[in-house]
Amino acid sequence: MRVMVKISGEALSGEGNKGFDQEKIKYLVSEIEKVVKAGYKIGIVTGAGNLFRGIELKDLSMKRADQIGLLGTIMNAIYLKDRFEKNGLKAKIFSQIVNLPDIEKVNYDSIEAALQDNFILIFAGGTSNPFFTTDTAAVLRAQEMGAEIIVKATKVDGVYDKDPKRFPDAKKIDRLTFTEAMRLGLKVMDAEAFALCRKLKIVVKVINFFEPNTLLRALKGEKVGSTILPD
Repeated sequence: MRVMVKISGEALSGEGNKGFDQEKIKYLVSEIEKVVKAGYKIGIVTGAGNLFRGIELKDLSMKRADQIGLLGTIMNAIYLKDRFEKNGLKAKIFSQIVNLPDIEKVNYDSIEAALQDNFILIFAGGTSNPFFTTDTAAVLRAQEMGAEIIVKATKVDGVYDKDPKRFPDAKKIDRLTFTEAMRLGLKVMDAEAFALCRKLKIVVKVINFFEPNTLLRALKGEKVGSTILPD
């Protein structure tokens, strides 16, 4: 199975922190290693919240703030590639926005060859354009690598009808469609990403990535997290 894993920048730094937390990185690498060794072919898209937060760039125009965020994902990708390789895992970075020795241009033949050779694919630089989130980038790259499922690796154990941190009576929704998620105004992914998933008929699984083994369990079809299905 081919899988796209969308992780936040906080997965690299810890909640509310900046930079790279060595224990968080070690944990992330170990969780990805488990699914690679189980035979899954993995693509990763990461945010850049560990380096730049939107509120810190609010005085900039959106087109400039977004470009800074895109460059942040490049830095995270290079960092992750090095950490994967130091743990014996093969990784390649694909991006359209920079020309650096460790980064290849998005090329479908190269992506396919890397998947066949069991590389972890790290897609950086978003969709290559400002105004689109890394959620949308994850959907686009998932389609390009032929992923059957996108795993949204969060700090919440699924989709709720309202924010479980603010509302103790929030109810978890185990399965729903993209149309239902959009109608309910759920903030799991942005509207553009939801619409693209619906169009491309890609399944999204929302899990608590910070609970050990949850990613592997989700891919094995165990009852964890929430599943968002095409209509």
